[in-house]
Amino acid sequence: MSLLSWGMYPKIDNTVYTFNKVETLKSIVDKYNELIPYGNGRSYGDSAISSKIINVKSHDYFIDFNEESGLLHIEAGVLLSEILESFVPRGWFLKVTPGTKLITIGGAIASDIHGKNHHVAGCFSECVDEFTIMLGDGEIVTCSKKSKPELFQATCGGMGLTGVILDAKIYLKKINSKYIDQTTIKTKNLKETFEAFEKYKELPYSVAWIDCLAKNDEIGKCLLMVGDFMDDGRLDYKNKSQLSIPFNFPSFALNNWSVRAFNWLYYGKAKDGVSKQTVDIDTFFYPLDAIGHWNRIYGKNGFTQYQFILPKEISYDGLEEILKTISDSGKGSFLAVLKLYGKANENYLSFPIEGYSLALDFKIEKGLFELLDKLDEIVLKYNGRIYLTKDVRVSKETFEKGYPEIEKFRIFRKDNKMDIKFQSLQSKRVGI
Repeated sequence: MSLLSWGMYPKIDNTVYTFNKVETLKSIVDKYNELIPYGNGRSYGDSAISSKIINVKSHDYFIDFNEESGLLHIEAGVLLSEILESFVPRGWFLKVTPGTKLITIGGAIASDIHGKNHHVAGCFSECVDEFTIMLGDGEIVTCSKKSKPELFQATCGGMGLTGVILDAKIYLKKINSKYIDQTTIKTKNLKETFEAFEKYKELPYSVAWIDCLAKNDEIGKCLLMVGDFMDDGRLDYKNKSQLSIPFNFPSFALNNWSVRAFNWLYYGKAKDGVSKQTVDIDTFFYPLDAIGHWNRIYGKNGFTQYQFILPKEISYDGLEEILKTISDSGKGSFLAVLKLYGKANENYLSFPIEGYSLALDFKIEKGLFELLDKLDEIVLKYNGRIYLTKDVRVSKETFEKGYPEIEKFRIFRKDNKMDIKFQSLQSKRVGI
């Protein structure tokens, strides 16, 4: 059975290799080219799709934990959800987490994922002490910012194109509750949205849902959720059971009218102005994980997430133009997430820069890629970039303009003979 990305697009035949010991993995790496590591299949695009896939999901042991420092040693196939279930009851949480807990540690490093607290905590690589990786020649190397900085900078955010991550040591953060003290701010337009982000930027966690079909004076209206962990000692955390979408929805189910209706209901449920809530970890950080196979909502043709980021000083103008373009197109997304980011790190292909990013989910349909090409032009006009973990169609030219360190990455791959051994559909498309 061929493996797909979470976006279920593109669909290609592939051969999947598994391993239960590093000797087996070495024989796979020695024998084949055009390999790509694959975790839990939650990358939206084609960054973990190739004709030959190494599935690392079964490489999932917990190795060690230092209760004093919070340093956790785990294999690369461990899911974030498994870490949470084991360690939240002991008073520990992930320093950086994305909007799903159903990704592997290896995937978190390869994407250098970020979360609702990037403006204060940075990317996932900030909490990585070291990792062990098998390179293209079968050599196993332990890597950190200090011991092998170039390999560290290429691998964190490198989309699995430097080797197969075997295990990692990451720092967790101390908490004293499974609950978040959440404040919701309901804004009426983009100006109010930006003002709210700035007003609450001292809080560690912030994220906004935006109505991307709003028009005229209401463009950019949102529900901004900000918060921090409570201090009540309630740590009885368990992963919640899921409701599940049993089949692919018909493609016509998700349309301009249904998205508009959802946006109206979602925006309308919140009280005007500022309101307070107490919510648990899953509700605040991972709302979509409550629905199994939610990607089936988009139909059998699949979907893509378009996520871009713009420099802070010109984010407002760029977002206003992009939101107007989307609204005029009628191809709305009911998952439109706006986040504030802190400064960029030194990793070659890490996505964040200081500014604002917007992530939008679109079903694959006629005319979509033409719209995204238009959005690309606006993103480049405002010196922005596209997130590779979510991407499935950006051109080489657009990608290159957004990532000034791309040549360093290409040279490093070539010099270390990684460019032939590790390839994905995405790496071929954007020339990395």
